[in-house]
Amino acid sequence: MEEEVDPGGVACGGEDVAVLPLVAWLLRDRPRDVGAVLYSGTAADDVEPVRAGAARAAVQGLVLAARSRPFWLLAAGFFICGMSTNGLVQPHFIPAAHDHGMPVTTAAGLLAVVGVFDIAGTVFSGWLTDRVDPRVLLLAYYGLRGLSLFALPTLFGPDLHVSMIAFIVFHGLDWLATVPPTLALCREHFGARAPVVFGWVFASHQVGAAVAAFGGGVIRDVTGSYDLAWFLAGGLCLVAAAAAISIRRNLAPPTATALPTDRGEAAAAQAHG
Repeated sequence: MEEEVDPGGVACGGEDVAVLPLVAWLLRDRPRDVGAVLYSGTAADDVEPVRAGAARAAVQGLVLAARSRPFWLLAAGFFICGMSTNGLVQPHFIPAAHDHGMPVTTAAGLLAVVGVFDIAGTVFSGWLTDRVDPRVLLLAYYGLRGLSLFALPTLFGPDLHVSMIAFIVFHGLDWLATVPPTLALCREHFGARAPVVFGWVFASHQVGAAVAAFGGGVIRDVTGSYDLAWFLAGGLCLVAAAAAISIRRNLAPPTATALPTDRGEAAAAQAHG
């Protein structure tokens, strides 16, 4: 018996191969490769990374960050961010819409539109982060997301209305808009360790997504509806908004958190822990 070829898999694989020349031609490793400097930084900040002891640097970054309040507030916010996007809307929007009589193909198309607007929203959020207090941006992003999730159960129906399209467009713009201001606050509080710390913050995003993916299904099985899941997610988004605005600014460049850039300094730092 011959196995059928999955057209979707072939298409995805073809797309991956097609972008390889563009990656090789257009992408560079560092800003100085194209004659630029780091955003919100200077040429002096564009140093060679330390390539030894990555695991130890990751653990040390977590230990250092865990001693500070901003880390836990950012991690809590990203935990809720993951719950309300990858964990809830992404896997459960289509079955929830189907519960209300919307065709699966229509619901899947709406979810695809989220991905389109996600790109624009993330880029625009990065532009705003260079000009607006990142805490205020997170307050707006999480707060408005929470309100939109409160309204979502009333928007479902067999027919597609403007109100649902408005939700989809907003949720797409807001989907990853939280990343630039969160990363900016990591850099503000943790300096050169910001990439490592943000990695741990992002890990909480994935944990939150896993919790919501499982919890949303449980709520649907127990109650027969997703309504409680949307309401809980909306309420938690408001908690994330409050957590974000409560983070204190640290406009002075942190000094104790800088990573060594010289190989000798790096080896000495590892030797002394």
